[in-house]
Amino acid sequence: MKLSHSLVLTLPLVSGWAMAADLSVKFDLPQLNVAEYHKPYVAIWLERADQSVAANLAVLYDLKKDAAGDKWVKDLRTWWRKAGRDAKFPLDGVSGATRPAGSQTMKFDGAKHGLDKLPAGDYKLVVEASREAGGRELVKVPFTWTGKGKVAANAAGKEELGAVALELQ
Repeated sequence: MKLSHSLVLTLPLVSGWAMAADLSVKFDLPQLNVAEYHKPYVAIWLERADQSVAANLAVLYDLKKDAAGDKWVKDLRTWWRKAGRDAKFPLDGVSGATRPAGSQTMKFDGAKHGLDKLPAGDYKLVVEASREAGGRELVKVPFTWTGKGKVAANAAGKEELGAVALELQ
């Protein structure tokens, strides 16, 4: 099954237009005390209760053409199996450069990323990190979206990721 790179989701509206759902994701990339530190590749997506991909939000990897970063993006194994296998890189509006160690914040505009059409239900924000000569870690942040109001949730990784938090409004 080929997955669309479009982030447009369908929503049967009960009444009127849905308000834009803006999402802010904050995640920590720890500075590891290792001989050879590489910035991790990171994938961020929303998953429905059935574990299917509701939206690809970000795939951060080495975008330099001579580095062949897209060759190694498959090390983000869970994301690769769910959404990346049939993707053509760079993914428009999703691909971005790797980030250094420290606290990172990414904001996703609801209308631009299709979040304004996100049906009410149970979801998980999934953040996966994989590092050359390092490990791989996956953090899932469960939340329930009612279609209005604010939602905040968080979780934490143990090695490749630190704290992961989301705010959806």
